[in-house]
Amino acid sequence: MSIAPGQTLAAAVTEATAILADAGVPSPRVDAELLADHLLKVGLGRLRALLLGDTPAPEGYAALVAERAARTPLQHITGVAYFRYLELAVGPGVFIPRPETESVVQLVIDHLKGVSQPKIVDLGTGSGAIAGSLAAEVPGAEVHAVEFSAFAHAWAAKNLQPLGVHLVLGDLRTALPELNGTFDVVVSNPPYIPADAVPHEPEVFLHDPPEALYGGGADGMELPTAAATSAARLLRPGGYFVMEHAEVQAGWIAAMLDRQGMWRSIETHLDLNGKERATSALLEHPHTLK
Repeated sequence: MSIAPGQTLAAAVTEATAILADAGVPSPRVDAELLADHLLKVGLGRLRALLLGDTPAPEGYAALVAERAARTPLQHITGVAYFRYLELAVGPGVFIPRPETESVVQLVIDHLKGVSQPKIVDLGTGSGAIAGSLAAEVPGAEVHAVEFSAFAHAWAAKNLQPLGVHLVLGDLRTALPELNGTFDVVVSNPPYIPADAVPHEPEVFLHDPPEALYGGGADGMELPTAAATSAARLLRPGGYFVMEHAEVQAGWIAAMLDRQGMWRSIETHLDLNGKERATSALLEHPHTLK
């Protein structure tokens, strides 16, 4: 099955949808339309109007469809990932931000309502989705971001520089010692997949960088534990820590924070799909540390 030269846009998108469906792409029609719009740059509303007429398919469309059918991530083909109100530059070497992470950003925004000029750090920022969203949506916020991978750091720099985020290339376990005890919020979406849990989706296991997926150790909990330890170091007393994790890890994360003996008000939060997606806690005041 292939897209024949000279087809109308409508016929080509219909054919592309069938090709992508046969390849197992989860959202074939949406992806077929987004690939067409990537070439035409008219917006999806206008594109769908053009599908009602005899507009010709854009040159190069068949090649993009074939690339997506090979399970190259859509965002690598278009170079763009959409996250909350941001349009992020992405590509090989950086983790593609997921929609469920948007709810983690919302937890921070809700917590900071009424707080003037909060100081926030995102540990393991990847493309900069969390840090960038907070810089854009929290008035007066001073936002910092840390990324270990040089490739991901380059993408984050492109996305975060216009938003005024302070980005550093560094390890979330040791970064920003000069700012210990100064942050109102530490947020993190660290790698957390166990070593033997290979993702099923080709877009993930073939294209997302392994260092953004696997959390270290058999259970994948080395980096999440390190993120919590760094959060305790970076936060001011009473500061807020929130971390994304897999839904099956919620109990483990809450127990780990409790064992650290530095946290109170430990709470698990559901994402929009009703899955236990994040855990938050407040740093206990130093004189009451266990």
